[in-house]
Parts: sequence; C-alpha cells; structure tokens
Amino acid sequence: MTTVPLGSVQIDECLRGHGAWFEDQELRIAKDEADPDLSWMDFEIWKHPDRFALGTSRLACPDCKTPLVQVQYTDTPVTFDCCPSCHGIWLDKGEFPRVIEALEHEVTTKSFSDYVKASVTEAKELVTGPESALSEWRDFRAVLRLLRFRFFVEHQGLSKLLTRIPRIG
Repeated sequence: MTTVPLGSVQIDECLRGHGAWFEDQELRIAKDEADPDLSWMDFEIWKHPDRFALGTSRLACPDCKTPLVQVQYTDTPVTFDCCPSCHGIWLDKGEFPRVIEALEHEVTTKSFSDYVKASVTEAKELVTGPESALSEWRDFRAVLRLLRFRFFVEHQGLSKLLTRIPRIG
C-alpha cells in the first residue's frame, strides 16, 4: 500500500490497483469534499445500521487485522468492507465514485417531506451532534438549501408566483 491524497485526505491505496483503505472518518471527509451537498448525509454504518445490510468479507483490516464486514448500502449497488473495531473502510477500485453517485441519487430523489425531517434532525445535531458546531451548522445549512430547492421543484406554480413578487427594501 502507498499513501495518496484524495482531496485533503491521505488514503492508503493498493499498489496493484485493487482499491483503497480509508481510516475512520476519512471517507466522510473525502465525500464532503467531493460534493458539499452531501456533507449532511451520514455514511456511517455504526450510526444508521438499518440502512446497511451486513455480510462476511474475505478481507482483514490492514490496521488492526480484524476480519472486515461486507456492507451493502441500502438498495444501491454500493458494497464495501468495513472494520468493526477501528471503523476503517476498504473500497475496491472505482467504488468511491459509486458511493458519491449513490448519495447524489439519494439527494435528488428525496421529497420535500424527507427534507423537512432531515432539517429537524440536523437542527437537533447543532446541539447534540458528534461533529464540531461549525460542521453541524454547515450540514444544517446544506439541508435547508436543498429543502428550498425541493420545494420549488415540487411546487413550481407557487415558485413562479413568488418570483414575480417585487422585493421590498
């Protein structure tokens, strides 16, 4: 394995081109940098186990040698291997772009109601979230922006009416 940059993250990449190892939180950081609209979406099996199907993997953790767990992300074609001990993630070659595509698809197919629920969750995480207050604030703002976009997509007539109202001040 050799260390290579992926944005601001230094990941360990297989010399034979078989994939890459992301230590705990590196996948989240790389995902957020690849598409800031995804920053509020938690891709963490330990936080949302109901969104992932678990199976056995043939690999061991390169850091702690614990057997990895194969993970299927909801109903997407994304499968990866994760260490239950140190929470590192192994992505086979080409899987990182598929992770981003799956999350982007999820963002574009959420309903206005889904975004309302997500904004409430993100508002709560401003106070109780695991990340810094600034990071949680950015997540909250991203959800609100996407909520606004989804509202205008689902209510095009109303959005046309609102854009015709002259601004005051």
